[in-house]
Amino acid sequence: MAHDHAHHSDSEARLLWALVLTGAFMIAEVVGGLLSGSLALLADAAHMLTDSAALALAWFAARLSRRPSDRRRTFGYHRVQILAAFVNGLTLIGLVVWICVEAIGRLLNPVDIQANTMMVIATLGLAVNIVVFAILHLGDRDNLNIRGAALHVLGDLLGSVAAIVAGAVIFATGWMPIDPLLSLLIAALILRSAWKLTRESAHILLEGAPDGLDVDQIEHSIPQQIAAVSEVHHVHAWSLTPARPMVSLHATLVDGMDRHEALVAIKALLDERFGISHATIQLEARDYCLDSPESDSCRETEASAPHAHAHSHEHSHSHG
Repeated sequence: MAHDHAHHSDSEARLLWALVLTGAFMIAEVVGGLLSGSLALLADAAHMLTDSAALALAWFAARLSRRPSDRRRTFGYHRVQILAAFVNGLTLIGLVVWICVEAIGRLLNPVDIQANTMMVIATLGLAVNIVVFAILHLGDRDNLNIRGAALHVLGDLLGSVAAIVAGAVIFATGWMPIDPLLSLLIAALILRSAWKLTRESAHILLEGAPDGLDVDQIEHSIPQQIAAVSEVHHVHAWSLTPARPMVSLHATLVDGMDRHEALVAIKALLDERFGISHATIQLEARDYCLDSPESDSCRETEASAPHAHAHSHEHSHSHG
């Protein structure tokens, strides 16, 4: 628990620093844009406003996820971070669409760009974004919330690089299409990462089996390695966050075997081999499944969310 608390505190601090730096530079861009009359600066400030909103959402989610579980939310608030990552992924995809529309519009109707002003602001923006990205990138790599926030900042960082390159090309040659063309390239890079983030967070929200966890292997390895168990079925695997995998399963015992010893052996195997410290295990007699005693439904293995069990048989429910 202390290790988890330290991770949460570190993630919160990193997100807060990123939010402060991004917000401060956004304000500087707004002031600079108003004083210079530069629409490019104001447009970039609007872009950084979306990043600030994404960082604020990520920070709030990290803070809220520390709240303890209660009667209504028995698993606590860990999923808030996954929701924030999912929302950030969707906003990144929306941002990519906006960049593409703008870039195509500028290719069809070129806009004059002040290369000097663009390069100065882009260089300052690059410096800020490198610092912010480093703060987030050096945080918890398995935290989807941190990754989502970092992707927003990475999009700005790549945009600053593109603006510097485009400014140099325009300054040297006067070729205006380089700006929207580089924007399309950056949009493609952002889309790839945004799609991965959205897909991973959606998979967790849909109670999908954790990546790298083979449900069939769980079903087969327990009877093979534990003599007291003749069969495992009705396996469900999901996760609260990428770092918190969970499993529920039914285990059929060989006649005459000690139930407590079997329970301890199953939990030890799940923890040591599969890294699952939170498991709900239902022990059953041979050829009898309480969920559906007159059908074969209990022989079906699924990788999905747990269902409520109203059983009288022995259970084990431990919290990781």
